[in-house]
Amino acid sequence: MKPIYFNFILTMFLMAAFSVAFAQETRPIRFYDAEDASAIVGLHYRYGNQQGSSDSTGRVILSFQKGASLRLEHIRYGTWDLTNTEFNRLWEQGSAAWNPDWVELLPVSVIAISSPQEKDQQMSFSARDKIHHDAGALLNENPMIASIRKSGAFGFDPVMRGFKYDQINVVVDGLQSATAACPNRMDPPTSQIALGRMQKVELLKGPHALRYGIGLGGTLNFVSEAPDFSEESDLYGRFSSMWEQNGKVLRNEGKLGWKRKNADMGILGSWSKGSDYLDGDGTAVPASFMRGSVGFFGDFKTGESEILSLNLNRNFARNVDFPTLGMDLRKDDTWVGNAKFQKFFQRKHLKSITQSFYLSKVDHLMDNGMREIEPRMMDARTPAKTSNGGGRMEGEWHLAAGKLFAGVDGRREKAAGERERTFLMGPNEGKTMVDNAWQESVIQKWGVFGAYSLPINQGVLSVSGRLDMNQARALNPTEEFRQQVESISSLQANPGISLGWQSDLNEAWQMGLWMARVSRSGSLTERYIHYFPVGLDPYELLGNPQMKPETNNQLDVSLHHRSEHFSFSLSLFAAYLTDYITGVRTDLAPRLPQSPGVRQFVNVNEALKTGFEWTFEHRLGTNWSQVLMAAYTYGQDLSHQEPLPEISPLDVRYSLQGSHFGGKLTSLLRWRLVTAQKRVSERFAEPSSSGFHLLDMEGSYRLASSLTVRAAVHNLLNQSYYEHLNRPIGIQGIPLYAPGRNFRLMLSMDF
Repeated sequence: MKPIYFNFILTMFLMAAFSVAFAQETRPIRFYDAEDASAIVGLHYRYGNQQGSSDSTGRVILSFQKGASLRLEHIRYGTWDLTNTEFNRLWEQGSAAWNPDWVELLPVSVIAISSPQEKDQQMSFSARDKIHHDAGALLNENPMIASIRKSGAFGFDPVMRGFKYDQINVVVDGLQSATAACPNRMDPPTSQIALGRMQKVELLKGPHALRYGIGLGGTLNFVSEAPDFSEESDLYGRFSSMWEQNGKVLRNEGKLGWKRKNADMGILGSWSKGSDYLDGDGTAVPASFMRGSVGFFGDFKTGESEILSLNLNRNFARNVDFPTLGMDLRKDDTWVGNAKFQKFFQRKHLKSITQSFYLSKVDHLMDNGMREIEPRMMDARTPAKTSNGGGRMEGEWHLAAGKLFAGVDGRREKAAGERERTFLMGPNEGKTMVDNAWQESVIQKWGVFGAYSLPINQGVLSVSGRLDMNQARALNPTEEFRQQVESISSLQANPGISLGWQSDLNEAWQMGLWMARVSRSGSLTERYIHYFPVGLDPYELLGNPQMKPETNNQLDVSLHHRSEHFSFSLSLFAAYLTDYITGVRTDLAPRLPQSPGVRQFVNVNEALKTGFEWTFEHRLGTNWSQVLMAAYTYGQDLSHQEPLPEISPLDVRYSLQGSHFGGKLTSLLRWRLVTAQKRVSERFAEPSSSGFHLLDMEGSYRLASSLTVRAAVHNLLNQSYYEHLNRPIGIQGIPLYAPGRNFRLMLSMDF
């Protein structure tokens, strides 16, 4: 392994050595919201032959061009053509504030018009969102993303355009992630993201975001808040508390920070607890949980153009009901930490170098001790631990009129855990059997990547590529597993390439076209799980280390329109997958008596996923706005000529929001329609689901400049419904119903 690590370090040093130091008058300029000083992200600019979008800190970098004019555009802030006097003032000050032109939506869904990611979307997080204990639940505000739910209150595992689990790349700031310790993914990566310092999440559609890793179907990139340094020392913070009537849920979240000229640091924490809720028919659904998080953050200016960022979070969960599984989550203790160092340059080509490192550790225990079982045949428990760590180095260059991001990264995932079954009755009474669930499996990845965008006339050409080396092995395999597979370890190369073109058809219309071919190797579960029921049906799954990489050939088309009072966005996609990874039945005997058999992960020849998303936003006068969104995915297993399992039906959302009394009072009406899903997989005995519609109402009032009260009622009509991707309860297949009518009251304070 030494040569690989040596090459990794050598490559990072060579990247820094490739910088070109030709002097030119270049300056970073930051744009921020005039109301709350937050960064304006996705602000599109045109300055002479330069164009692009502001980054996560609201920053753009301009090279001075005599006589050139600057135009700024943003869907929420409008259009700004700067006069020569305004531009000269902006150039000297290095920053500017901008008042919103559109009223705020809760939550905000921003589509980046004319940006290099024209097809993608962003969801900004407000205090209303950050108080939630599971980031996966917030993602469901967008109809493009559904969740596999095994609990009514915890561990919502995102499904994006029919892609799930490791087909979706979930990262924080382009790097950090966590590995689920539970084989059944009670603790998916999104459940370990502390929302207290998250500014937004980028919904990067398709396999095109190769800067951040292999996302076969898409990437969910959670972006942290940018540091806010101050010339004078200043103490700041917030506190929010929410009560939910249905389930007696109490949530609390807070942040306390201190900033000065060279530092922005503080602590944050959250705590939530709830019990069983009632569905629309008044039936109790097991949903007890306790979730908490505490963390430290710090950003420090270590030099004139240097920033060091440190983050450390401790997450914990206790006694969480998972009625659709054979066991419940008894405890989950997680440490997540990262460090990032950024160096900025005022050079002709090289603009910045960023180095990042992270580590996450999960200690998880699930058992059946909270279940009332008559007769109780056995006690079962599974303690498991995972670790996930890695590093990344990336440089940003401005070459000609284009922008290049290039770098290297690495990641190591490890999982270990055994299921213990103690028999209380029958011929094995008093005996304990141990099943090696994870076989102490390890996956190591090393990658090199590059992404270049070049403005050409009225369009932008985007080219990105990536090559990953993926090495997998089991440190403690069972003898039986050795006999079932040809080899325990494997080393695979995963190439990826994406090509995109987007163009302004005129001042109001933009069109984009992206093509990509990307491969990914199997996950820890797909390669090394050992007789554990982790799929849609109760069949036990057996890993396969020798599977070929799964390949996605995808085409994305986008069309956008924006005028003074409304905007429209349409995204179409088609994904043709080869060597698709799925489970097939075998003649092997299962470990559990209630299991109907064993499936092993294998490659099948072909699969197809296609669909669309569209959004319509309309400003109704000065104080009202409306949004209509929809998403649909069609999935087909071409090898078996049947629908792919776990594909969500058509989902339509409509919202009407008003702003009153100078913005002190906001009102929101939301309606949701979901159609029935009859296209289900017979091979996996997937049940169909009925359609439903929901009505929600929300309102908020700013009592003072720093104090806001919010009230809401969800499922106003008290509908009895369940999501199609909810796992059923027990062998009877009882649906996991969602909460009925639910009243919420929230108080938030900023200082």
